[in-house]
Amino acid sequence: MRSGVVAAGLLGALVLAGCNVRSKKEGTGENVKVATPFGGMQVKTDEAAVSDGLGLPVYPGATVLKKKDNGKDDDAADVNMSFGAFKMRIKAMSYHSDDAPEKVAEFYKPALAKYGDVIECQHNKAVGTPVKTSQGLTCDNNKSNHITVTEAGSGELEYKTGSQQHQHIVALEKDGGGTKIGLVALDLPGHLSFGDDSDGDKQ
Repeated sequence: MRSGVVAAGLLGALVLAGCNVRSKKEGTGENVKVATPFGGMQVKTDEAAVSDGLGLPVYPGATVLKKKDNGKDDDAADVNMSFGAFKMRIKAMSYHSDDAPEKVAEFYKPALAKYGDVIECQHNKAVGTPVKTSQGLTCDNNKSNHITVTEAGSGELEYKTGSQQHQHIVALEKDGGGTKIGLVALDLPGHLSFGDDSDGDKQ
């Protein structure tokens, strides 16, 4: 993610300018906080804390994905960056369910609908209707801004709701006889641009 890389580079430079780094063990993960004179970043990897802040329910019977090499969480993160006018927050969790993607999708559609219209996406293209939420979110908004949901692999099915700056996403991928589930909540900087350069749809 371009914004994340820029922020990470900025953090590296600010180490020389004087910053405060605190790390604390929390539950199954860690809470790392970086404070500088210009802003800061906080990263939480505790699965309970991240799950509680997503605004989406855990699929019944689903289990948190673990890395095969160390048995730890594969993807549980709450990243909060704030540097002046630049503010971005990303919350993400990955799960596995023994149920088929179609059954998992039926569970999450009503959960997403409480945030507004739900669009179905595959390969950054809409599947069926609507193709755009009433708040202006489309299937290719993230691609236009180099933001990629990696909770599922290529060919994943995504259900999205919200606006271009505030999104909830459920990504589903067939995983053996079950489903890999990616839950994501995005709060993006308001000055990011959306859409093609030619369409004038910028924010």
